[in-house]
Amino acid sequence: MTKEAMFYKKLENKKVRCYLCAQHCKIEEGELGFCRVRQNLGGTLYTKVFGRVIARNVDPIEKKPLYHFLPGSRAYSIATLGCNFRCSFCQNWQISQPEDSSGDENRFGIPLSPKQAVAEAEEQRCESIAYTYTEPTIFFEYAFETAKLAKKAGLRNIFVTNGYMTSQALETIHPYLDAANVDLKAWQDDYYKNNCQARLKPVIKTIEKMHELGIWLEVTTLLIPGENDFRQELEGLTRFLAELDRDIPWHISAFHPAYKFGSRQSTPPETLEQAREIGKNAGLRYIYLGNIPTNNNTFCPHCGETVVERRGGLTSKVRLDNHKCPGCSSEIKGIW
Repeated sequence: MTKEAMFYKKLENKKVRCYLCAQHCKIEEGELGFCRVRQNLGGTLYTKVFGRVIARNVDPIEKKPLYHFLPGSRAYSIATLGCNFRCSFCQNWQISQPEDSSGDENRFGIPLSPKQAVAEAEEQRCESIAYTYTEPTIFFEYAFETAKLAKKAGLRNIFVTNGYMTSQALETIHPYLDAANVDLKAWQDDYYKNNCQARLKPVIKTIEKMHELGIWLEVTTLLIPGENDFRQELEGLTRFLAELDRDIPWHISAFHPAYKFGSRQSTPPETLEQAREIGKNAGLRYIYLGNIPTNNNTFCPHCGETVVERRGGLTSKVRLDNHKCPGCSSEIKGIW
C-alpha cells in the first residue's frame, strides 16, 4: 500500500528531502530514496511498504537477540522490503537490498494491516511485536501505526535496528517503543563507509538517545575477521558502551560467510572469547556470544550467582527474586 511518508520536506521543482534516517536523501520527482521503498511522486514522498510484509514469524525473544527483556517470551516478528544500509555481509540481503522495488506489487510481500498484525500477535500468545529482519526505520509509518495499536492491546514493541534513524523519528516512536537491539557494527567510520555505505556517528547518537529516553537497550556487534575484530577497535567500542551504562548487554556474534562476503572465513570462537575479555576489562557486566553453540547464562555481576539459565540460547529458567539476585539481593538490570 502506498501512503504519504512522514519526516520529509518539499523543495523546489518537485524535489523532496527525506529526514527519516541519517541518509537525508534528496529525491528527484519520480525517484526512490536510498532505501528503495520511499518514492517521490509529483513532489510528495510516499512509502511503498505500508501494510505489506516480506517476512513474519513467531520468534523466541532471545533470537532478536534480547536477553534481559521478557526472557522466555515470544515475539511476533515482521519485516518489509528494503534497508537504508548496503552491508556487504548482510544475512538477509535478498529482502533487505532489492535492486528494484518498482513494478509488480507482489514484490512487496503480502498485505498485513497494523490491526491484523496486532490481532495475529495476540492469537499467537506473543508478548511483543518485533520490527526486525530488515531495517524497521524504513517502514517507520507501518511500525508506528502498529506499535500504537500494540501498546493499547498490552503488547510491547521492539526495534532490531542499525540505529540510523533521526532523533525526530526516534522521539516520535519513543512513547510506544519498549526495547531495541542496535547493531553497533564497528568503531571505525571507514568500516561503515566501505561496508555499509553509512557513517558511525549517527549510530552512536541513536544509542545515546535511546538510553536517555529510557528504552531498554541491548547492543550487538558482528565480528568479521580482519575487518572489525582488532583489539584497539574493540577497546574503543566497549569503553563507549561501559561509559554510557555498564549494564547494557553486549552480544558478540560470529560471522558466517554471506552475500558479497561469501568467500570470507567464519569468526573463530577464540576471537569471540577475546572480545568478551576486552568487554569485561572495559567494565561491561553482561556479555553474550552469538552464532556459536553456547548456553549464555546470565550471572550476577556482584556475587557470580546464575540468575538466568539458557540452553541453546533459549531461556530455561529465571531465578530472579523481584528483579534481584537470589544470592546477594543485587538488582539485575532488565525488563523481567
